[in-house]
Amino acid sequence: MAEEMLPAWEATGTAEGTDPDVDAIRTLNTLQTNASYLEQVKRERGDPQAQLEAMRSFLERSGLKVEDLDRLNIIHVTGTKGKGSACAFTECILRSYGLKTGFYSSPHLVQVRERIRINGQPISKELFSKYFWLVYNRLEETKDPAHASMPAYFRFLTIMAFHVFLQEKVDLAVVEVGIGGAYDCTNIIRAPVVCGISALGIDHTSILGDTMEKIAWQKGGIFKRGVPAFTVVQPERPLEVLRERARERECPLYLCPELDAFERDHQALELGLAGAHQRSNAALALQLARAWLQHRDCRGLGELKDALLDTELGGRPVPLAPAFRPTDAMIQGLRDTEWLGRTQVLPRGPVTWYLDGAHTTSSIQACVRWFRQAALNQDKPCDGSEVRVLLFNATGDRDTAALLKLLVPCHFDYAIFCPNFTEVSVASNVDQQNFNVTVENALTRCLENQRTWTRLLEEKGGQDPWLPTPLRAGGLLQPSPSPSRGSLLLVPPAPRPLNSPALVFPCLAQAVRWVVQGRDPRLGGWGCSGAHPQPAASSGAVLLREAAAVRVLVTGSLHLVGGVLRLLDPTLSQ
Repeated sequence: MAEEMLPAWEATGTAEGTDPDVDAIRTLNTLQTNASYLEQVKRERGDPQAQLEAMRSFLERSGLKVEDLDRLNIIHVTGTKGKGSACAFTECILRSYGLKTGFYSSPHLVQVRERIRINGQPISKELFSKYFWLVYNRLEETKDPAHASMPAYFRFLTIMAFHVFLQEKVDLAVVEVGIGGAYDCTNIIRAPVVCGISALGIDHTSILGDTMEKIAWQKGGIFKRGVPAFTVVQPERPLEVLRERARERECPLYLCPELDAFERDHQALELGLAGAHQRSNAALALQLARAWLQHRDCRGLGELKDALLDTELGGRPVPLAPAFRPTDAMIQGLRDTEWLGRTQVLPRGPVTWYLDGAHTTSSIQACVRWFRQAALNQDKPCDGSEVRVLLFNATGDRDTAALLKLLVPCHFDYAIFCPNFTEVSVASNVDQQNFNVTVENALTRCLENQRTWTRLLEEKGGQDPWLPTPLRAGGLLQPSPSPSRGSLLLVPPAPRPLNSPALVFPCLAQAVRWVVQGRDPRLGGWGCSGAHPQPAASSGAVLLREAAAVRVLVTGSLHLVGGVLRLLDPTLSQ
């Protein structure tokens, strides 16, 4: 599920310059930045060939031809929600057959190496460094007056992934689209084995369009002549657009049955990823994996062609692919799938972290349903021994108010807003080099979110008996014009969080430390540069320290989730 293409949060693991990939990552970060790249996409979107030709040129300068990619036996997947999860399910299923898998996804959560995986694991630092410099040096050596540029961050990593998969001789490659489909740089793939489209929604509207129909047109751009494609249940009009795109491209398109259809004999399939919304991703993965296996075994897709004939006679706009009995390897693959930062639960003593990188209205809705089921199925103790905390940030052109409105019914005691920076000072962390967002801009966005949350609670106060009184205007302290980078910016006005006070912190380290209140010794060494003042008792610190259970939902941004993961599990940075 590609939220952004910026480098996120990577720990170098040892002293600067000693890891083999540090210089490579630092050089990678000097490539064209995300904001500039997106502007380029907007300029070129009227002519998709402009982007694909540019990508093809970069690929050839790196030493590969488009035809070389045919050997990768690619499964190409797009969508708005859940495409990363569908890819993860698909890769794990096929790995369960003993196949050597490649997996290219975005964005990464902790380390950039996560984007390029072999057999489910990020490539090693040594391999990352080896292939980075192989591709980078070839592109440098082939510069001339007509081809003087270097590919942007995401384009470069896509080319690098192709080199890794070819030279490491994977049996197949699962490739997740970055943004959209028609103009995405992964769409230079000309002959995938099978394509998939997960659930559609509204996201990246400045690039893909502001309606579901426009977005569906973009996603359908990955269809290829004669290559089977599968999609999940979609709204009627976007599904019609997908059907027309498939007809234009002579692509056989099929609708996946619900996962229930695969659960015969009342035996529910166990999924490694939590949440009811993962069932459609799992159903899509089963169809993608089976189509790939049929292709490998040269059995063709006769069963699907029969289904196409039968269902078209019945007038179905998109034929329903037949359900089948999952093999033992498929069942194991679904059960063993792991995908960090998506409906992930991390217990840490009295504090339990619920991590989900949802960043669209539909994915936030799914996140709320999952969180309610996972964490809010019991009544809040009368003695207040349970505290619920929201940790939120959103980036880009997303409608933050719409996202936050969906989270209000979860009845959080505190809402914390902070930038995606693990620490304010990022000089020691090459993957925190973000050339597009300043600390001041990020904090401004957080303050806007804090005000929005307060307003939403004021509006909700008269309707929800859980809220005893509406928040008073001006009830929260305002930040100074030049807030200290190392201090807490906002504190709630009362010792008891009866009106869900909102706080803003300048970095994730301080936000996480405030939540745990010293109850997790593993977090003792983290913090922003500068002083680490302890918030006053009136800020809720006492309540957090004494609570029998603290439940924290982290959502709104995959990069926010990645920063929290890096703090909670330092082994992910090694």
